[in-house]
Amino acid sequence: MARTPSNMIPLGTKDPNFNLRNALDDKVLSLDDLKGDVGTVILFICNHCPFVIHVNNELVRIANEYSKTKISFVAISSNDVENYPQDAPHLMKKVAEDLDYPFPYLYDETQEVAKAYDAACTPDIYVFDKDLKLVYRGQLDDSRPGNGIEVTGNDLRNALDCLLQGTKNTKTQKPSIGCNIKWKSTT
Repeated sequence: MARTPSNMIPLGTKDPNFNLRNALDDKVLSLDDLKGDVGTVILFICNHCPFVIHVNNELVRIANEYSKTKISFVAISSNDVENYPQDAPHLMKKVAEDLDYPFPYLYDETQEVAKAYDAACTPDIYVFDKDLKLVYRGQLDDSRPGNGIEVTGNDLRNALDCLLQGTKNTKTQKPSIGCNIKWKSTT
């Protein structure tokens, strides 16, 4: 199991716009369609990564809880489905339905969106404020498959609470660790 850290892009970075197809209903959605009035959480995930599977239920709990506060959640899969067919859109739809994702699950076929975010792994988490400026990037919490630490979502929850309270997040932002994004071959 690869252990790739996320790239810690600078806080204040503007959220790159996108137009991606939602695996759930096949509609093309943009960032403007999906952004929250208070904030927007972008989750780079995929179907098969054990790190994502490990935290999926907590991601759903957090999204259900915080979406009531006008923070929106968006999941994006950017993996190469030719070499990783388990991440294909029809299977994304099945995973989203099975886990009752309360957020769209978008397919980044060209991988341009992942590149625009400098996403490196799954899960890779970004939180943007109402002006679409980055206020958090990194891990959900310290739990990893097999490390015995309970999945709590503490790091993401803290970032969202700071956003809601209008206070600066002074907690150290740690990179996420997960499977690398499965990039398409350039040859």
